[in-house]
Amino acid sequence: MTDDHELHRLGLERADLDGHTIEELADYLDAGRSPADASIDGSAGCQLALDALERLHGLTGRLIAADAAAQGAVDESWVDRVLSGIALDARAGRRIPFASDPDEDLAITEGAVRGLIRGAENALPGVLVGRCRLDGDVTLPGEPIRIGLDASVPYGEPITRLAERLRAEVDDRLRTHTELNVVEIDIMVRDIRAPWSGGHTQGQEGAE
Repeated sequence: MTDDHELHRLGLERADLDGHTIEELADYLDAGRSPADASIDGSAGCQLALDALERLHGLTGRLIAADAAAQGAVDESWVDRVLSGIALDARAGRRIPFASDPDEDLAITEGAVRGLIRGAENALPGVLVGRCRLDGDVTLPGEPIRIGLDASVPYGEPITRLAERLRAEVDDRLRTHTELNVVEIDIMVRDIRAPWSGGHTQGQEGAE
């Protein structure tokens, strides 16, 4: 991702990452975030993207090592889909108010909530969360909100069980950190990855 065309393909403008690109953030991460760059470290959008990239790099590194041992080739189409989700996470989106204290003007951005949802993958090794959607008027306290998310899962794990665990983790995170009235969490498994061959099967499971 080296130019504005790639940035736009991911649904981003430079302003979403305070003038930086996904490629620059990946390089910064590879360098161990050193030397420190205040323009990146002080950007909420950049921090959301860096956090997601760090999790993605950790998983792809393990998969590549497994594929090398098995003399397979990595199919990275699923990585592109996850990167698109990371790009979306970095966008601030709508402002979601906290209504529990009417004397305080406090809110969380939609991008931050998407990042919160994506972080649920940390509780399920091998699972990656792609695009996250918040359907409903999040700007009005108490309005029913439906969460939709895409996931990539490892081959050999019961998909229904993984979906149940992922749904529970997302629900717990949202109840702990937001006041959203979440009435439904839909999960669509888009990829089933076979680590030893680098292969994946698309669209084998629908929404759980």
